[in-house]
Amino acid sequence: MKTSTRWTCVAMLLANLFVWSVFALRQPQAAADQKTTEPFANSIEQRQEIINQLKELNDQLKEQNALLKSGHLQVVVAK
Repeated sequence: MKTSTRWTCVAMLLANLFVWSVFALRQPQAAADQKTTEPFANSIEQRQEIINQLKELNDQLKEQNALLKSGHLQVVVAK
């Protein structure tokens, strides 16, 4: 093997070692920066959201019933 070919192989090996060492050093930082999230949603917040939605539905039903009882509701079916 020629001397220049050997030096090229050594330079390529050193370049690869440098690149892999940079990747190896960056790996722990990326893992440390990740935020931990709970695997399940907060059950108290879920219950409160469900209660709020049910209250909204109840209010809407009361409005609809008031319209139906008032007699001022007119339904138009268009074809």
